[in-house]
Amino acid sequence: MRFKLLLAFVEDAKTDAVLNAAREAGATGATVINNARGEGLNQKKTFFGLGLDVQRDVILFVVEEHLARTILETIERVGEFDEASGQGIAVQLDIEDAVGVAHQVASLTKVVEAKL
Repeated sequence: MRFKLLLAFVEDAKTDAVLNAAREAGATGATVINNARGEGLNQKKTFFGLGLDVQRDVILFVVEEHLARTILETIERVGEFDEASGQGIAVQLDIEDAVGVAHQVASLTKVVEAKL
């Protein structure tokens, strides 16, 4: 079984909604890194030198490759990434090898076979 790594950078207010939607789309778990900062096309505004940033979370998903695109599109939709600039971004990377996922393989095998 082959896996993909999905990295999603989302507003912290949307983290729970993205996690729940990704699970419904086939993700079997995630790791959340809180309090990330970033800058996109437009520089962040400041008020007397203090940043007016919206807090971001980084969510990491290790997902089966046949489910990856559906989960990625679900993350984009729920996170409203294309609604306005600065809402978030998600990327997909190939995983060459992984350990610690044996418990997921058994449950994912049935799901993937049904999709193929």
